[in-house]
Parts: sequence; C-alpha cells; structure tokens
Amino acid sequence: MHGNWDAFAAVLRRVRRKRFDATLVLGDLVGYGAGPNQVVEAVKNLEGTVHVVRGNHDKVVAELEDGSNFNQPALAAARWTTDRLTPANLRYVREMPLGPVAITDDMHICHGSPLDEDTYVFSIYDAYEIFSNYPEASVIFFGHTHIPSRFVLHSKGTIEVAVVQGESAVLHMEEGKRYLLNPGSIGQPRDRDPRAAYLIYDSEARTVRWQRVDYAISKAQERIVRSGLPKVLADRLSLGI
Repeated sequence: MHGNWDAFAAVLRRVRRKRFDATLVLGDLVGYGAGPNQVVEAVKNLEGTVHVVRGNHDKVVAELEDGSNFNQPALAAARWTTDRLTPANLRYVREMPLGPVAITDDMHICHGSPLDEDTYVFSIYDAYEIFSNYPEASVIFFGHTHIPSRFVLHSKGTIEVAVVQGESAVLHMEEGKRYLLNPGSIGQPRDRDPRAAYLIYDSEARTVRWQRVDYAISKAQERIVRSGLPKVLADRLSLGI
C-alpha cells in the first residue's frame, strides 16, 4: 500500500461484499504515500484472519534499518512517516513479522523472496534459486517488485515467466507445478498501469485472479504535495512507475 490511502480505500470498497478465509498482506504498508496512519489502521481493522509480513520500507520507517540503500525521496518519505505515525501504529509496523510465513503447509508468503526478504524477484534465475532452495511450498505469494507477475515451475523443470496485464486475468493452477505469484502493488504500481493492483486466490477452485482498480490518483497526489513530501512521489503515481 505504501501509505497510499486513496488506493487502498478503493480496493477495500471493491471487495467489501466478498468474504474471504484470510487476507494476506505482503509488506510495505508505509513509505512514499501521505496516508500512513489510515493505511495501518485499516490493516489492523481488517475482518477475519489476517497474515502480514514486513517490507523493506516498513523496516526503515520502524528504524530497524537506517535506509542507507534508499534513494533520497524514499528516505525522506520514510523519515516523514516515522515522525507522523501514532505510537501505536509505529509499534505495529515495528512488530510486523519477518517472512516467509506459512499460511498452510503448502502456501507461504514473503515480501521479496523466501530466501531473503529484500531480494527482488524479476528473472528466471531468481525464480530458479527459490524453486531449488526453498522446497517448503508449492505456492508462494511475494511482493517488493510492484509488478503483477507469475513464475511457474513445470514438472520437467522449465520455468514460465509472465507479467500480468489488463484489468483482470485468471490463472488456473495445475497439480505438479509450483508457483511464485506477485499481485503487484496497491499504492505504487510500477508496470506503467497506475491502477491499484491486488489478487484473489481461490484455493478450492485452484484459481488466481489479478484485478486492477481505478482510484482518485489526484487526491493521493494532493496529499503528498500538501504534506511537503518530494513532488516526484506524487508525479510517478499517474504514470505507474
């Protein structure tokens, strides 16, 4: 969500009439956007079972890391967020667990990679390392790259890679295959589609459905500009980069 309350609120409105066994949050609740308290409160108040892992921006905002590897706008946003989160919300962010987290024996979640929470998973080689060195789950949901994507390990050892595009896309999962699945980002898309991205996993039907949602980007941009955060953080939202 990256502190983008307008985007997160739009997703919550889209799914408000649906019922889920659990909600999976893949990290980076905060950073970049100007609505961090609203986002954290909304996550804390989600109905039903909620599983959360921390992201790299969560760690820097919570001062668990110094942010020395962040660019200047990202670090400025992290420092701004630290100063503005309520004590209770800052404590919640600080106590978010390190991934991977097992949701079931066969389904795990992480922020970057189950091998390293800060690793970006972009390539076939990245996926190969995970499939080879992390046999614990056949379905892994991850974030961090901000790009809706799927990596599928076939029974013969080949790996299929695809960026998921469009308003909606469905994957029918098959026995004997392993999956690395990224929903994209709600508050900071980077696939040149500025709409909020999320996915729904139906474990009985064995389907994954990626969704995109329009939201009031101009309101999110106004919040950023009014807050005194770097303007580039507002500009990029309308471009999806």
